[in-house]
Amino acid sequence: MKHYLTTKDYANTGETFVLELDEQFQLLRTTPCPDKLDPYYQHESYISHTDRSFTFLEKLYQLVKKYSLRKKLDWIQEYAGSSSAILDVGAGTGSFVSYIRSKDWKADGVEPNKKAREIGASKGVSLFENTAVLSRRKYDVITMWHVMEHFVDLNKQLDPLLGLVKEEGTLFIALPNFKSHDAEYYAEYWAAYDVPRHLWHFSRTAIEKIFQERGWKVVATKPMLFDAFYISLLSEEYKGNRFKWPSACWRGFMSNLYAMRTGEYSSLVYVLQKG
Repeated sequence: MKHYLTTKDYANTGETFVLELDEQFQLLRTTPCPDKLDPYYQHESYISHTDRSFTFLEKLYQLVKKYSLRKKLDWIQEYAGSSSAILDVGAGTGSFVSYIRSKDWKADGVEPNKKAREIGASKGVSLFENTAVLSRRKYDVITMWHVMEHFVDLNKQLDPLLGLVKEEGTLFIALPNFKSHDAEYYAEYWAAYDVPRHLWHFSRTAIEKIFQERGWKVVATKPMLFDAFYISLLSEEYKGNRFKWPSACWRGFMSNLYAMRTGEYSSLVYVLQKG
């Protein structure tokens, strides 16, 4: 591992962390990993654990989330057909589970954060705290929307999840991409590093190699176009830019434009099947 970048927890504590690069896998690791991570999630700006919709940015986030729910189900139907059983890992407040259930799909959700599970329960969505109770179940589809970057022990947490997928099953994994144009432009201010909540930072090469070792193949990648704008907006805020909105819109546009040629979008959804 070699030093790649030094950055901060701009969203919460202001603490400094180092990103180390595994050159073979093109994978970054956040160091040090705090002994207790829960306190780093306890701040109001961590919107994925709430359904807050007070500020303009929060309203925009919720609006984009509704669009994304439809898009995610479209991808599942495209690559997994009419699969009947889905497990959403890192379900947050249960929005995706609730949405696909409303479309007559069978779905379970796993969410370790107690506050997020309580919000889900208030909406009528019961979520499991962990996968221990699911060890005897098999799913046609497992989804992880911006989840793997939070794993403390990547191998220890990933392998049991793969054991829950049927032989002909499909994985859908959304992750930030540190090879994107906006990541390179913002460097230590890139909001998707989000240390130390994000302990791993992936590239397309990393995902291909990590899953190839386990007998899985990337059959498609899909861009999450809105992420470039949202991440750029937060990054401009971390830089202290008073004109963050026009700057973020321009940088998000440029990032997606570059990615049309390189494939290196700010966030990517990886579609994986056994092969």
